[in-house]
Amino acid sequence: MYTAQGKIDKSDTLAKHAPLVRRLALQLIAKLPASVELDDMIQAGMLGLLDAANRYQENQGAQFETYASQRIRGAMLDELRANDWLSRGLRQSSRSVDVAVQALEQKLARPPTEREIAQAMQLSLEEYQQLLQEIHGSQLVYYEDFDTGSNENAFLDSQIGLGEQGGHGDPLERMLESGMRHMLVEAIAAMPERERLLLSLYYEQELNLREIGAVLEVSQSRVCQLHSQAISRLRARLHETSSSEAA
Repeated sequence: MYTAQGKIDKSDTLAKHAPLVRRLALQLIAKLPASVELDDMIQAGMLGLLDAANRYQENQGAQFETYASQRIRGAMLDELRANDWLSRGLRQSSRSVDVAVQALEQKLARPPTEREIAQAMQLSLEEYQQLLQEIHGSQLVYYEDFDTGSNENAFLDSQIGLGEQGGHGDPLERMLESGMRHMLVEAIAAMPERERLLLSLYYEQELNLREIGAVLEVSQSRVCQLHSQAISRLRARLHETSSSEAA
């Protein structure tokens, strides 16, 4: 994997870790609308892998695969954002759920129920659940989503990979330094138990929708709805926390 000069052999690295790129692309695309092409994600991921090979230093304290995975995912997310894969309508719908959840949490001092959110949005419960299913896959969370600047539309709607070109440093390092991990843990702890379980099954154990449905004893479409609602709760709580800390 290394040349005589002690540097990573890039051609060997690309060939050896191509399956990793494909696996990460498949994991990501499973959470996205059908319009997103797998080949586009793989191509972007290979560029991220090449970037990792260029930047990696053995004394960084992380194995290359761990380091490369972060770069690969970041490159894929950059590609999604650059191509504006999410329609404006879905983006607005997703944001409207976030706003309703945040307003109700502030008013009720507890996580609102589905029926309460639907009522606040002037929708029937069935219409609200259909909306949750439509926006499933539209809710990717980015580090810069917690910027408390004046542009409201930038919240949870900006790009993860500003990198050195934007003068902001490595996104992962910024996340760890900012205390975002602590914010995230607290936000998840405040969620309803069923939605906490769903997030654990989905992101930690990487179960698919069918498998999660079997655990929760609900349909796959219901899993989509619950996931969308869980992410809206999470984003609303993080937005509120970051805004209050900035005040």
